[in-house]
Amino acid sequence: MKLISGTAHKQLSEGIADYIGEDLVDVTVTSFPDGETFVKINQNIRGQDVFLIQPTCPPTNHNLMELLIMVDAARRASAGNITAVIPFFGYARQDRKDQPRVPITAKLVANLLSAAGVRRVVTMDLHAAQIQGFFDIPVDHLYAKPVLVKAVRERRKGMDPSKLTVVSPDVGGVKMARAYSDALGAQLAIVAKHRVNATKVEAMNLIGDVKGQDVFIVDDMTETAGTLCAAANILKEAGAERIFAGVSHAVLGDLGIERINESEVTEVITTNSTPVKAGGKIRVVDMADVFGEAIMRIHAGKSVSSLFDIEAEEV
Repeated sequence: MKLISGTAHKQLSEGIADYIGEDLVDVTVTSFPDGETFVKINQNIRGQDVFLIQPTCPPTNHNLMELLIMVDAARRASAGNITAVIPFFGYARQDRKDQPRVPITAKLVANLLSAAGVRRVVTMDLHAAQIQGFFDIPVDHLYAKPVLVKAVRERRKGMDPSKLTVVSPDVGGVKMARAYSDALGAQLAIVAKHRVNATKVEAMNLIGDVKGQDVFIVDDMTETAGTLCAAANILKEAGAERIFAGVSHAVLGDLGIERINESEVTEVITTNSTPVKAGGKIRVVDMADVFGEAIMRIHAGKSVSSLFDIEAEEV
């Protein structure tokens, strides 16, 4: 087994390597003056089972291109098998034609990875689970749910589970919210939203009763935190007590962090699938062990799905 890290999230890669007990392969990644990326693998990987770790988080295009170039370098170095470990899969929101003459970029990215030489993809909490079908190669889809459920239970230790309501911030996330509510033994509510533009969301209606309840909003990702904060406002107006949020991928810029810190949200619990700085109302939980265990199971030819059965029992 050989682990290779891109530059997008070296800290997560190092955590995965520590869990597995392997060193990261020495790789040189530099840029030419015109911005072109150059990659050189400085160790022999001939015939090895290679895992390339690189979330395609912002700057998305740069990190995606770097991943493709690393894959090509590994293929030309005669790697035996190449697996792309993409903790956060960028472009996942462009998974269908929702307007005339627009691309399905998630499918394009799947094609690019396969064409470059990737033979398996490991990712977590895709924005749309059906993106797995865009690939003609195996996709191992991991989940942040066991880790986020454990974190919210710690925050409410000793408190009545019936006083907790899980909320989906939009209709599309109901299935995900139902999985969390079942795991926590909590009630379920939905905030129906209306998106004005890419950065502004108006939350319109609340379906369910949250009066006197602690609320746990679950979402797969947040970028500007518009949906999250709008949902928190309507929940507070409906009588919610403390408002927590669990987000698989926090692709937060300055605007998102500012909105969260000024919002009604008590705490946002997210993973380190992308580089995100903890502090203020943002708490980051580590996913290195989950990815490390998945990589070891793939390398050994063992079941990956059973990993989540075990974790569900533990939490």
